Amino acid sequence: MKSFLPFCLLFLFCQQLAFSFNDNRKNQEKYGIKIKRASGEIRLDGKLEEAAWKEADIGSNFVQKNPKPGAKAVLHTEFQLTYDDNFLYLAATCMDSPDHIISTLKRDAGFWDGDNIGLVLDPLNEATTGFMFGTNPAGVQTDVLLGGGTGSEHYKGEWDNRWFVETHIHHDRWTVEMAIPFKTLRYETDRTTWGINFFRNDKKNNRQDVWAEIPRQFWFIDLGYTGRLDWDAPPKKVNGNVSIIPYINTNTSKNFEAGTDAENGFDIGLDAKIALSSSLNLDLTVNPDFSQVEVDQQVTNLTRFSIFLPERRTFFIENSDIFSNFGIPPVRPFFSRRIGLDGSGQAVPIAFGARLTGNVTSNTRIGVMNVQTKGNADQFGQNYTAAAFNQRVFGRSTIKGMFVNRQAYNEGEFVGNDYNRNASLEFAYQSSNGVWQGWSGYHKSFKHGIKGDNNFTSIGGAYNGNVLSAVIDWTRVGTEYFADVGFINFVNNYDAIRDTTLRLGFSNIFLPLTLTFIPENSSTINRHQLELESYLRLDPDYKFVERGHEFGYNIEFKNSSSLFLEAANNVTDLRFPFAFTDGVPLPVGRYSANRVGIGYDSDERKKLSFGAGVSTGGFYNGTLHQVEVGIEYRQQPWGNFGLDIEYNKLKFPDEFGEETIWAFNPKIEINFNRNLFWTTFLQYNTQADNFNINSRFQWRFAPMSDIFLVWTDNYAVENFGVKNRALVLKVNYWFVL
Repeated sequence: MKSFLPFCLLFLFCQQLAFSFNDNRKNQEKYGIKIKRASGEIRLDGKLEEAAWKEADIGSNFVQKNPKPGAKAVLHTEFQLTYDDNFLYLAATCMDSPDHIISTLKRDAGFWDGDNIGLVLDPLNEATTGFMFGTNPAGVQTDVLLGGGTGSEHYKGEWDNRWFVETHIHHDRWTVEMAIPFKTLRYETDRTTWGINFFRNDKKNNRQDVWAEIPRQFWFIDLGYTGRLDWDAPPKKVNGNVSIIPYINTNTSKNFEAGTDAENGFDIGLDAKIALSSSLNLDLTVNPDFSQVEVDQQVTNLTRFSIFLPERRTFFIENSDIFSNFGIPPVRPFFSRRIGLDGSGQAVPIAFGARLTGNVTSNTRIGVMNVQTKGNADQFGQNYTAAAFNQRVFGRSTIKGMFVNRQAYNEGEFVGNDYNRNASLEFAYQSSNGVWQGWSGYHKSFKHGIKGDNNFTSIGGAYNGNVLSAVIDWTRVGTEYFADVGFINFVNNYDAIRDTTLRLGFSNIFLPLTLTFIPENSSTINRHQLELESYLRLDPDYKFVERGHEFGYNIEFKNSSSLFLEAANNVTDLRFPFAFTDGVPLPVGRYSANRVGIGYDSDERKKLSFGAGVSTGGFYNGTLHQVEVGIEYRQQPWGNFGLDIEYNKLKFPDEFGEETIWAFNPKIEINFNRNLFWTTFLQYNTQADNFNINSRFQWRFAPMSDIFLVWTDNYAVENFGVKNRALVLKVNYWFVL
């Protein structure tokens, strides 16, 4: 019962604290716009010539978000809204010269690196979930699923849906028309007030503007500071909201390392999206295929633990935060990449999956998911089930619960002893203005033959102010806490002498502080930022394992370039021998190291930009010298060419050896138009002994419907012999019923 104490104390504390803040509706009292039904048909061409736009209310008077928060926007921006039975329409007029920065013509890519305008929608008006739709002067689409928090985990840029936009460039402005199907949105049919905001990114002048003012410490898309959208009548439920997306895949591959003959394959499958209500959605998948998903970026790993890689597969993205936001970044009870991917990122075939997500009331979100993978001669099939709820309390706060189950499945029956189950209960407090946050959680795992020390608990809080931002978090993970469908860092420790992995739980205290200063009258500097990050890690008996302190100083210049200085100290009590080279593993013992570094990023608005960083210092009982260089060239708007180079030189005394690690990552992106792309991504990594080529041709021949031609090639670095090769042709089509 002691494990529940942090949860209970924080709950009681936040219950009192919640009432010390008034509900933050000041923005909606100050910023509002009315929407009425269109008087005629809207022809989507970006020219704003329809009668409906002459009758619609106009929103304007944008203010700066950066670099002078609250000051009047330099460039004038207007927007209007209307609707019919099927679509929500947006018109926008952006006064500007025609020399725009357009980073790419590819959907979702490089949106924040160029001129753009965006719409933030909160149909429930509860600051818990929402949508972002954006475009640039070339009419390139970007859509994002938003959570109600302030961190990057609440920004789901991988989410894609079916909507439409066209733009038109004039000599002194560019204009926009968007048509967003009601089928794409999740809303309540009895609600006449939605949350809404607009932002504009003037990249060439390094300025960002918003309609409803947002404090500078929060992002453009924060749902806690939306204005008010007043409907003349509640939007009606759209019937027949069913989308079927079948695919056909044909491929050929050869494993040269195994010496087997080339294999030819043919697959068919489908996804389906079914709206059970205007705010509750059912997703189904049968024999899904993710061959078109961009290959994982190889990362140099100089830690003793595994690396967290992001989810890219479409089926697992929409509303994924209801499952994935439990725990803290180093310890997640649910991590969708455990489903249908093995430890090296190779696909494990999925037979079928179903996911029900959305709001059952304005305060209650649910998520239920079941996925079945196929078995083979080497492993059983696996059945994965996750069920979660979010109950909103105290304005923007939530009580959250989740149950996750992995169960082996063989020849039509569950394998009784081969399972792992996890139960989670959390409380997440957020003040109405987003400045104060607090969290506490209790998690327990169940695995055959495992009893005792199988809990994971955490408690923490954060303050996100104008000048000071601070976090404090305490986490304890038991040695026997297992999450087969999750991600747990620091528990699995590899013993290089015995060639085995041993589990060791930990307690961790994490304390980052950030101070931000905005010069009043500087002609060259936008802001100064000081960062101090400290952590202390203990074993289950609260004995010392590791601590670290990192100090950083960042200067952001008005031309978008930046300079960064850093210094760090780390002390580690190495419990198990570990090798970073081919030499003798480092022995058990205490190691202390200091490091310093400097980095610079050039003006990213230029066609040719670069970033470079160098650091040097101690590394356990040796030294580590690092150099990183990134170069990007933009041939607007059709071409992007980049090269990232990383050099690491590890040197230890005598028999412990030395190692030189190189990583080269060139990327070539050719945009023939808004619907035709060719992207080639190369990765040369000596640590992974792999040279990878991934070349992908994509033709979007109809809305959300694509033809992909993907070629992958893998070579060993040392002898440059080919490992495996594959060519895939995939076609999918989005049917709306």
